[in-house]
Amino acid sequence: MNKAVIVIPTYNEIENIEKILKSVFSLNLNLDILVVDDNSPDKTYAKVQELIDSNIYDNQLNLIIREKKEGLGKAYIEGFKWCLSKDYKYIIEMDADFSHNPKYLSDFLENIKDNDLVIGSRYVDGGGVVNWGLIRKLISYGGSLYSKVILGINIQDVTGGFKCFRREVLEKIDLDNLITTGYAFQIEMNYRSSIMGYRIKKIPIIFEDRVAGNSKMSKKIFIEALLKVLVLRFYKNKILKG
Repeated sequence: MNKAVIVIPTYNEIENIEKILKSVFSLNLNLDILVVDDNSPDKTYAKVQELIDSNIYDNQLNLIIREKKEGLGKAYIEGFKWCLSKDYKYIIEMDADFSHNPKYLSDFLENIKDNDLVIGSRYVDGGGVVNWGLIRKLISYGGSLYSKVILGINIQDVTGGFKCFRREVLEKIDLDNLITTGYAFQIEMNYRSSIMGYRIKKIPIIFEDRVAGNSKMSKKIFIEALLKVLVLRFYKNKILKG
């Protein structure tokens, strides 16, 4: 039971999905992939289903089609539950737009052997971002620093969404009672993992801004995430009590 699976949430990623799947599978890391699509208007799910039906990936590709777009967290939770219903030992989060480079997957699989959560971090030595303007860099770094200070945790890239969980972590986190559903979902999962005492390793990644498709980030989503940080801090004792 050392099998690993990647959960990739999608919404209008028709320009990227086939390329990212091909890139991951070409690494020959014996990884399965679960695409969780929010009923994309561009029919991303149809392309994934076409690849599944062709069986070119030897039953390693799976698909969940949700009824509608309800936020990143909802998609991940459904994906996590599916993974936990199988015999996967490691569950990886990854975006479809190549901002999370597949070349780091082997580093995740190596480091998770001795840890409970491995986070790909832009803000540790060796990490960074590509193709971002100064304002966006300041907003992202400032948001992570703000979250780290308010929540009191030793995670530099609190908003990081390229990571690998040991299944036991997801089994212990109450997925049905998370406080967040959108962008702040990543903050909450990192926060819960930290205050619950799990072994967390941060590995450097270079975050590359998407080339194709449109970003889902907006000023409203970012501000909402910062407000959710205060809510998470207020609920710390409740989270610890389960």
